[in-house]
Amino acid sequence: MSEPVLSPTARTTVRRLPERQRDDRAALHAVLDEGLVCHVGFVATDGTPVVIPTAYCRLGERLYLHGSPASRMLRSLKDGVDVCVTVTLVDGIVMARSAFHHSMNYRSALIFGRAEVVEDLDEKGRVLDGFVDHVLPGRAAESRPGNETELKGTLVLALDLTEASVKARTGGPVDDPEDMDLGIWAGVLPIGLAVAEPEPDDGIVDPAPPSVAAFADRRGVRR
Repeated sequence: MSEPVLSPTARTTVRRLPERQRDDRAALHAVLDEGLVCHVGFVATDGTPVVIPTAYCRLGERLYLHGSPASRMLRSLKDGVDVCVTVTLVDGIVMARSAFHHSMNYRSALIFGRAEVVEDLDEKGRVLDGFVDHVLPGRAAESRPGNETELKGTLVLALDLTEASVKARTGGPVDDPEDMDLGIWAGVLPIGLAVAEPEPDDGIVDPAPPSVAAFADRRGVRR
């Protein structure tokens, strides 16, 4: 069982505004579980630095990536290169009285490490179901599971959540005292993910299944 507190390293210690660093593992889990896309940074075999956006999921204390075995990113990570994965959630635009003090409220997670290949087909099946349920909880049970051909044709990599950090900003603007009486509007514009009405595929007449309806209710349907 993992420790509830993140142990900072030289790579994960926040130096700019260190008071925004969160050291509890629950905060890390919360960011990873809410995010939908991560950015994977690594140095390719030709020496080129690359950052690639991709889907991911968290199961326990591991973050998983998946895709085609032909993927340059996955091939590089499979060979054991150092990797840095980030997830960022924007919670609001912070508008101050001065342009200089405008900011954003956010939560971000950063994970360092080296990925390992998941070989066992049963484990790969659980992980790939986890990818589906990460986006739409409960959807994997509503879908046909992956067959042996699909599992063997998918490369799955695991990254331990051992070396990680979380940074967050909350609250309103921080203006200079001399700007407080300028009469300029200041405050926070909250931002969140919203979804529109589900669009059924051709030939589908049944209502959206529970996983889709629950996601829409949780995120707020845009009409």
